Amino acid sequence: MNTPRTIKYESSLADVLKKIIDEKKSRLLVTENGKITGLVSEKDLGIFLLTDTTERKLDEIPLSEIIKKIISVDEKTGIDKCAQLMMTNEIGSLVVTSSDEVVGIITKTDLVRYFTKLESEKIVGEYMSPYYAWQYYDTPLYKVVLKMIDERISRVILRDHEESPVGIVTFRDLFDLALSLGDKEDVLDNTDPLISVIFPRKGFISESGFGGSTKIDEIMSKNIVSVNYDDDLIKAAKLLLEKNINGVAVLSGHGNIIGIISKTDIVRALAFLL
Repeated sequence: MNTPRTIKYESSLADVLKKIIDEKKSRLLVTENGKITGLVSEKDLGIFLLTDTTERKLDEIPLSEIIKKIISVDEKTGIDKCAQLMMTNEIGSLVVTSSDEVVGIITKTDLVRYFTKLESEKIVGEYMSPYYAWQYYDTPLYKVVLKMIDERISRVILRDHEESPVGIVTFRDLFDLALSLGDKEDVLDNTDPLISVIFPRKGFISESGFGGSTKIDEIMSKNIVSVNYDDDLIKAAKLLLEKNINGVAVLSGHGNIIGIISKTDIVRALAFLL
């Protein structure tokens, strides 16, 4: 487990963004009167930023609008139980307690790191997700964003019109873009969606804003990190940690993308291996 990073309940979304960027953390525990009562994750924050259509500045939006309840485990809880709880509740972290006091946090990344130290003969193909979302590389940005939001997925593979993969766009790419667009200007003029601190968030899913005029290939990464179907699952886990990413493409023997192996898939494996 790791030492938890916290933020006060009275904070704004602007405060959360700054703390997540400065401390390079994907989630923060929320405190009220010095006691931990909730959690906010980078993904929850990003989804909010991409879908919120109110005309409020980020420092006017209270953190309370995106706080999630915490699920906790005792520090003596088995790793397999932690993995099972994450899968059952579809969450990426658990708060760790001792004598009812919060002493840390354990995340999917921590479990993946633990998995790399085990002896396992499992292969990638046994645990990969055969479905993966894709779009053509010249698709308008807003359509890709809507797909990610509707399916609650964090990555989309991009193809050319000959059906060959040419890149990938991740939730983190969009999150970073949302931050940069919202962080550059502090003007109150909301008439131009390209310069307002409010409209950049709305622009992602707007056909008339830059979400409609921007093509996804302008922000995609051309480097698709991949593993083979019959690679050792531990090798895939190590690659996720090394690249600091949440998922990689899985290739068939012919070099075609046939699925995705993610941290979630490895946590699923861990839940049943121990």
